[in-house]
Amino acid sequence: MNKLTKDTKILIIGLGVIGGGYAKALTYSGYRHVRCITKNASDIDYALTHGIIECGSTEPDAELIADSELIVFALYPTVFIDWIKKYRHLLKSGTVITDVTGIKGGIVYEIQQLLGEDIEFISAHPMAGREKSGVEYSSAEVFRGANYIVVPTERNTEAAIAICESLGEALGFARVTRLTVDEHDRMIAFLSQLTHCIAVTLMNSNTEPGLEKYTGDSFRDLTRIAKINDLMWSELFLLNKDALVSEMDAFTEKFVQLRNMIANSDQEAIRSEMRSATSRRELFDKPKNN
Repeated sequence: MNKLTKDTKILIIGLGVIGGGYAKALTYSGYRHVRCITKNASDIDYALTHGIIECGSTEPDAELIADSELIVFALYPTVFIDWIKKYRHLLKSGTVITDVTGIKGGIVYEIQQLLGEDIEFISAHPMAGREKSGVEYSSAEVFRGANYIVVPTERNTEAAIAICESLGEALGFARVTRLTVDEHDRMIAFLSQLTHCIAVTLMNSNTEPGLEKYTGDSFRDLTRIAKINDLMWSELFLLNKDALVSEMDAFTEKFVQLRNMIANSDQEAIRSEMRSATSRRELFDKPKNN
């Protein structure tokens, strides 16, 4: 495959909230051949009823896989590796595959090694998601204004990288960028994994009953991601534990500094920290799509 077109045969493996979002975004954008393989027949029924896929299977259908030009793996990291080990022989030469996994160091090189030279794996990470799981909660809109990261290695061709970047644009992401595997995992430890650790810890730091009766939007906003998929996120944490623990240590040090400013009634230092945070936070607002 030389480039992504509206006639490209795209197979999504794993039709959950992200895979379903991909199917919706691509179909709504006019891609005519979006198919899926996923374990639950009810998810396929939903996707067919809502017109977001052309066809689907609950088993690794050899003909469907062989007929695909671009395959998107929307699976947990270890499930992705296991799938490639079991069914790599079904992938035809020249197929381009990509993924949505939130960690790269423990995934990318192993998958590329398993695939060999005739099938190209170009990794990517959609920086968007939802708290609930399942295709029925998926949305194409979640990608708009969000960031999409392509994570090439020295084994990737510019043609495959361009296809992956075109996929991000087709999905509606506002910004498509490239990072190396190591850069990605260091970045994700801070921007995603640490934030989930903070949300989980905050929810568990005060378990007094009835607090939900009094909360305001600030607490709800800060802890939204505490409604977490424990299987997937614990797997991601452990696959990136060195980078994540380093970021947790840095956060702990900074938090203790603020704690001491408050304990010492150092209002000017507190205000300085707040001004710095306000200034940096403005850089993180989502860009508006044209």
